[in-house]
Amino acid sequence: MIGHLILRLTIWFLLTANFSVPNIIIGIAIAVLLPGGSTSPERLKDLLRALFKIIVAIPKAYLEAIELIFRPHTQEKIVMERVQSRRSPGLVFLDIFLITFTPKTIVLKYHEAGWYEVHEVRRRKRRKERQDEMEENGTKEI
Repeated sequence: MIGHLILRLTIWFLLTANFSVPNIIIGIAIAVLLPGGSTSPERLKDLLRALFKIIVAIPKAYLEAIELIFRPHTQEKIVMERVQSRRSPGLVFLDIFLITFTPKTIVLKYHEAGWYEVHEVRRRKRRKERQDEMEENGTKEI
């Protein structure tokens, strides 16, 4: 219960970036009122991994924003990223949140077949480098 509350508040503060007293009260109210789900040890591990990824994504987002300012990215791509198997709706939401949190990527659509449709902004690369990177990341162009 307390883990869900902390996770929901963390997401709330990341989304709002506002630590005023009214916002804290609203965040606590929303975190308490949202329905809870049953948790198993495996789901708890997945939640902890997702929370760690969120913490790592914050500095990554700042670095990407600075990079976009000093080195404009002109190439846009829509790629398909594979979803990890057996994801609960909450973890799918966290995955989408993580992808969308960084300035260079946004999820356009979630396919029930196990793929995210992701719009990316990139620096122009040579074709061979792009193919190697996509094979490494498990993505494909559409």
